[in-house]
Amino acid sequence: MKPSVSVGPPSGLLLVLMCCPLLGLVQSASSNKASDNAHPHLGDSDPERCMRHHFVETITHPIYKCNSKMVLLARCEGHCSHTTRSDPLISFSSVLKQPFKSTCSCCRPHTSKLKAVRLRCAGGTRITATYRYILACNCEECS
Repeated sequence: MKPSVSVGPPSGLLLVLMCCPLLGLVQSASSNKASDNAHPHLGDSDPERCMRHHFVETITHPIYKCNSKMVLLARCEGHCSHTTRSDPLISFSSVLKQPFKSTCSCCRPHTSKLKAVRLRCAGGTRITATYRYILACNCEECS
C-alpha cells in the first residue's frame, strides 16, 4: 500500500491518501446487505458488485474568486442483476401506448447525508457549497 501525497493550496495543508482495497470491501459488505439479499448471485466476493467508491474533488466557485477546498466524495458504481425483463402489458384499448413493462436494477445511492463546505472569498466574504455524501449503495429498480 503506497501512500499518495498531494499538496493543497498555500494554506500549508498536506493531504495523504491511502488506498486500501480490503477496507473498501469491508465497508461495502457491511453497508450493502440489502442489495446482496435482493440479488443473491452477487455475493461479497464479486469485486464489480454495486458499492460505494471514494474520490477526492476540489470545490471552487465558478464565478467568485474564492479559495478552493478539497473534499472526500463518494459515488455508487458497479453491477447489479444481469437480468432485465420486458413483460407484455394487457390492455382493453385498441391503442397500446406502452406495450411492455420493463424491469431492471441500477446501482444507486441508498442513504446519504447533506454536507457543507465554506469557501473564503475575496473581500472576506464566505460562500457555502452543499453536496450529498453517499453512505450506502443498493441495487434498486431503474426508473
